Amino acid sequence: MTLKSTITPLLSAAVTLAALAAAPAFAADEYNVINGLGTEGNPIGMHAMDPVALTTLGAVTAGDPGQAVTHDGVSYYFASSISAETFKADPEAFLPQYGGFCAFAIGLGLKLDGDPHYADIRDGKLYLFVSEGAMRKYLEDPEGILAKSDTLWGDIRHTAIADLQS
Repeated sequence: MTLKSTITPLLSAAVTLAALAAAPAFAADEYNVINGLGTEGNPIGMHAMDPVALTTLGAVTAGDPGQAVTHDGVSYYFASSISAETFKADPEAFLPQYGGFCAFAIGLGLKLDGDPHYADIRDGKLYLFVSEGAMRKYLEDPEGILAKSDTLWGDIRHTAIADLQS
């Protein structure tokens, strides 16, 4: 065994570990993302819809992969460079609450899909829902649902979806 044959695998392992350490921290199931990765190699949030257009105009608008912005390991797509720049200036103002999961379901201790087609903006915050039915139930008592969801989100944020369903 030569020195070169010993060092090469060690160097390869060190480079791999360094690359993994440099990758963005992304905890599984903290964000509601679609299957697959975007062109920038990250999961895509909000069903690839523009969160700025939804929050400011109430419009469900398809985002453009060429206008992607990554925040906390998730890529968000925007309909225009203006929307992308607006988001970059203050992401928290446009991100959906509860990682983009259904606000009603969070109050039940579940992480269900949050669909931008079923959305509410309350006190400047964006809330998504899995369906029209879930949104209707939420609208019966939005303050109560959100209070419950706020409390439970702290407990389940870092919990895998599979662990909540069982």
